Parts: sequence; C-alpha cells; structure tokens
Amino acid sequence: MTYIIGLTGSIGMGKSTTAQMFADEGCALWDADAAVHRLYAPGGAAVAPMQAAFPSAVTAEGVSREGLKAILAETPDALRQIEQIVHPLVAEDRQAFIARTEADIVVLDIPLLFEGRGHKIVDTTVCVSVDAETQRERVLARGTMSEQQFEMIRAKQMPDAEKRALADHVVITDTLDHAREQVRAIVRDIREQLKNA
Repeated sequence: MTYIIGLTGSIGMGKSTTAQMFADEGCALWDADAAVHRLYAPGGAAVAPMQAAFPSAVTAEGVSREGLKAILAETPDALRQIEQIVHPLVAEDRQAFIARTEADIVVLDIPLLFEGRGHKIVDTTVCVSVDAETQRERVLARGTMSEQQFEMIRAKQMPDAEKRALADHVVITDTLDHAREQVRAIVRDIREQLKNA
C-alpha cells in the first residue's frame, strides 16, 4: 500500500526544501510544476492540444509560458480553456508516477493543493509555513522579483493561515534543523501506521 501526502505552502515558505527532506527520508516525490514543464517541453503531451487551441503560444521550444501570459493578458477567459487542457494531463502524469513507484510514501508537491481540491486525493496534507517577514525576505533575496510582484503573487494565493487551518500537519520552516525534525516525525508516524495497518 502506498500512502500519499499532499504537500503545499505559499511562495517563499520553504516548500521545495521541505519536499527534498521528505525525499531524503525515502519518500517518492512528484512535483506538479515539474510535471507541467514536462508537458510543455517539445514532444510533451500538452504541446499538440495547446497548438490547436492557442497557436501563438507554441514555439520550437514547446509551449511558451510568456506566450500564455500574453494570451491571458488579452483574454482572461482563456485560463479556463488552458486548465481544461493541462489539468487532466497533469492528473495522468501524477497517476502514472504513483502507479510505478515502489516507495511506501509518495509526496505530491502541489502548490495549489487546497485551491485545486487536490487534498481530496491524498491520505494526509502537510503545509509548510513561516512568519510573513521571513517569507518576504526569502523571496526578495532570490533576486527574481520585485516587492510589488511578490505582493501580487501573495495576494492571489490562499492566505497562509487558511492553508494551515486546512492542513493535517504544519511544518514550520524557521530553521532547516527544525523543519527536518518535523518531517522525520511525520514520516515516522506514517510508517508506524502502515506497519500496524
């Protein structure tokens, strides 16, 4: 039996680092963003349907995220159509991953776990969290976006307090050691449950 964890957290909360900690504990890790990259890459399953629906968004490099952004800026309604193409393909990718894994625990790294109702397909949910000031400092330290862009993204995401309230487990990522300790405790508890199942 494979036990499935849904892992989520807002921008700058330490989700990728925490996901790697689960992998270090022997969990199989599936990343929703990486799945979309595979689908959008040349030869990816999303390229042909996207080409049919939005020809300007497809280049020799596959589906262009910049091209999609331009389409969405002009036609916000296009988002629904894009999601209708991409979401089933992402779900297929996820199912194929779960089917072929031999790990006892699978971690699904899904940024919009609660927003996209992904929590309905997992056995337990984990939300990574840290205080707002640390979150802001981490994102701005990456040097990839302005404070204004960060605030825009944060405003679009489900508030951290809401995610924490919905989650079965919360991992506080104030330090690496503290986060690792919490991840190990969650994995230990799940393996204990599996042993006694």
